[in-house]
Amino acid sequence: MVILKKGILFLCTGNSCRSQMAEGFARKMLPKEVKIFSAGLEPKGIHPMAIKVMQEVGIDISHQKSKNISEIPLDKINIVITLCGDAAERCPIFPGKVERIHWELEDPARAQGDEKKIIKVFRRVRDKINFYIKNEKWFNSLKVK
Repeated sequence: MVILKKGILFLCTGNSCRSQMAEGFARKMLPKEVKIFSAGLEPKGIHPMAIKVMQEVGIDISHQKSKNISEIPLDKINIVITLCGDAAERCPIFPGKVERIHWELEDPARAQGDEKKIIKVFRRVRDKINFYIKNEKWFNSLKVK
């Protein structure tokens, strides 16, 4: 079997939307042996709209918790995927060899307008994250035998 030696961290500023959705997709689509984490530099709690749009695609993230990066075992990470420019710029140094990947995604928590407009932004970001995780080129390069 081919698995990662350690795990994957999805990092954004608030750990309320993008990184939570990424954690949900990764837990569903990647091998169970892969450790999946999400965290924020300034955690804000999970946004209810993120929970709602993930439920639309059959993934329940309501049990996930918004975490500060200080709560993550950094020595257990081989891949850090930043999901916003702020996280990419402020991403801490990790022990050992860690692959850094950046997916620039708009912050759906900043969407404005009526509920229809806001949910449309959440769905667009959700679908981009789904696409990135399904495109496993980033993941395949870090597997070990």
